Amino acid sequence: MAKVAKRDLTRQQQLARGPIDLPFLGLTLLLLGIGLVMLLSASSYAASMEKVSHYDPTYYFKRQAMYAVLGLIGMLLVSRMDYQRLRGLSPFVLLLAILLLIAVLIPGVGITRNYATRWLKIGIQFQPSEVAKLGVVLFFSATLCKRRPKPKKFKTHYKQPIEGLRNFYYWSDLNELLPLIMVLGIIAVLMMKEPHLSGTILIFAAAAAIMFAAGIKLGWFGAGISFMAVAVWFILVVVGYNGDRIKTWQDPWWDPSNKSFQIVQSLYSVASGGLDGLGLGQSRQKFLYLPEEQNDFIFAIVCEELGFIGATIIVVLFALLVIRGYWLALHARDRFGALIIVGITTLLAVQVFLNIAVVTNLIPCTGVSLPFFSFGGTALVIQLAEMGIILSVSRQIPAPPEEE
Repeated sequence: MAKVAKRDLTRQQQLARGPIDLPFLGLTLLLLGIGLVMLLSASSYAASMEKVSHYDPTYYFKRQAMYAVLGLIGMLLVSRMDYQRLRGLSPFVLLLAILLLIAVLIPGVGITRNYATRWLKIGIQFQPSEVAKLGVVLFFSATLCKRRPKPKKFKTHYKQPIEGLRNFYYWSDLNELLPLIMVLGIIAVLMMKEPHLSGTILIFAAAAAIMFAAGIKLGWFGAGISFMAVAVWFILVVVGYNGDRIKTWQDPWWDPSNKSFQIVQSLYSVASGGLDGLGLGQSRQKFLYLPEEQNDFIFAIVCEELGFIGATIIVVLFALLVIRGYWLALHARDRFGALIIVGITTLLAVQVFLNIAVVTNLIPCTGVSLPFFSFGGTALVIQLAEMGIILSVSRQIPAPPEEE
């Protein structure tokens, strides 16, 4: 009976029941475990002093652990799902993300914190930008996986200019790029209204990585980078977006008791850790010196308690996870699966880089969390669900041919 039932399964269903990639799963679980331990250490004193936590030092840890369990269950369920179903769902996920981003901007609906309106509360509080990241990855992957290769050389039509323009339109990938650029433009405008520059950068990075992997002509990336450089310069210099943050980046000690207080305390944390750290739980900056110690600046506590060696090990683990993700993309069964992994892995890689760069003052403060470490329940659930999507793709990777 069991053999008959197995034969009744479609080939797609049989593929979806293959083994998941254990190295990727192991790295994810290892980083999640370390992240929970570091969150408990970083947040214990602040939680014990806050009324909202009922003065419970384990408040943030218990909430994050609860969401971690939910996220792991979601990751397991998603990993057992046939990822091909995401093709049809991708436009609806993107539409939902756009509607949620619009809802954030409605007065009285969006939640404002630190001069930014980025949160909604529908039963639980979350950032619609997290949904937008996944929506863009799925939509771009589903759209570009169907593209066909174009000829390397463009043949002009001097006697038929209209026909020549039509040929250029298709040869140059404009027919595929214009709808995607419109989608990115809508999302970018909505997110900059919050404002959420770091989230916009993450979405653009993931979209660019998917387009690159799909074979979009390289000339467009040069044009896109130039446009982004001009746009960032205009926002920072002409508009004057967060001018104090730029000044703090250039000189962290220009106003150490006020405007640049946070980054100065972060640098103190990183420097005081030395080579081997002060020891787990022994941070001094978490005693209400370093703001957002359980969130965006948790890596500074990592450096202080675990030192350069411990922080390097964590960075290496993230690097191995990213490398393994791209390896799975190279070996995916089809282009759709490969593009999904490229988008999600790029999101993870760029977010980790931006967070560590902010903590060490390599770039201006952008307000970006560290995956698996920073406090944020819904963000953690979505991140683990994204890892589940990658594991789902890994189930269908063709097995290597057996040697005779």
